[in-house]
Amino acid sequence: MKKQWLIRYSEIFLKSDPVRRQWENTLISNIRQVMPGIHVRNERGRIWLDGEVRPELLKKIFGIVSFSEVEHIKLDEIEAYLPGYCQRHGIENARTFAIKIKRVGKHEFSSNDKAIEYGNLVRNTFPHLRVNLAYPDKEIHIEIRSDEVYLYDNVTKAVGGLPLGVEGTLVALVSGGIDSPVAAWMMMKRGCRILPVFIALDTFLDETTAARAKRVTEVLAQYQPGITLTVIHDGYLAAAKKELEKRGLEKYTCLFCKRRMYRVVTEFAKANGAKGIVTGESLGQVASQTLDNLLVLTDAASDVPIHRPLIGFDKEETMKIAREIGTFPESTSKASGCKAVPAGPSTKAKLETIREIEAKLEATKMPLPG
Repeated sequence: MKKQWLIRYSEIFLKSDPVRRQWENTLISNIRQVMPGIHVRNERGRIWLDGEVRPELLKKIFGIVSFSEVEHIKLDEIEAYLPGYCQRHGIENARTFAIKIKRVGKHEFSSNDKAIEYGNLVRNTFPHLRVNLAYPDKEIHIEIRSDEVYLYDNVTKAVGGLPLGVEGTLVALVSGGIDSPVAAWMMMKRGCRILPVFIALDTFLDETTAARAKRVTEVLAQYQPGITLTVIHDGYLAAAKKELEKRGLEKYTCLFCKRRMYRVVTEFAKANGAKGIVTGESLGQVASQTLDNLLVLTDAASDVPIHRPLIGFDKEETMKIAREIGTFPESTSKASGCKAVPAGPSTKAKLETIREIEAKLEATKMPLPG
């Protein structure tokens, strides 16, 4: 008998053979990155691990849908082995049980044949047990692959999704609040490596906000090892806000700020080979995220794709994910808010109005972005 770990994936299995092999190799590489020294073997639809496996790390590797610690024997050993396995795994404390068979390869028997045979073997050894295939107290899983057998009694769910990196790289605007790290995590789950960026608005944000964003990024590093936050200091908004106040247009401050952020992070994305930008914007959640204002933000602010995975989420849905992935405590930790937010921000800005104001600011030699 040999103890191993069985790793399962889902979406990878649906890909063409060349893509599947490539994505399998990426997943294996990601496993080795977080657990160096692990021996890895793979077959179609399965990955097997030997060595000092850490299940708490497996749970957070994108692409793994579930895993089990298994005991590996030969097919001709199972009749002698199964009763002892059941006893070691607490079947005596159950009232009902089920044998679940998965079979790969050509055999002279069916999965149902073996389920009945092994079920009877267990009942003969533990006569108090009754079969309940729907809601058993104890499930024993037996995976037969040619003449190899893998036994397990527990399936641990993992994060799922696609292997990190198979879809390329995105830059994430990370404020440190609840939404932006969840948005970044969701794109990680779809196979994107993330470059998190915090735009430090000089005079309007202090070090507590940047510190919170760094702590949130450290949580995300549990899912993307080695990820670090890039902090970019920018003084544009301070000058722009003075001009807007002078012209009685302070209500547009947040839109000018966001357009500036998009332009800054667009240059960062291009310089780092990223394929797009991800933000935590959700429709209607704050003034700058109305449908009218999102049009203003997107137009001309960036010439790379902007992804908003939370666009249809309400706050409770986002908070639920934040709690599940572990970012919520840090995202809700104390930090100063932005001091540039006007008392009455615009909710229905017109694109032509914003363009006109930007043109006037440029005419006054106000330094405009990009």
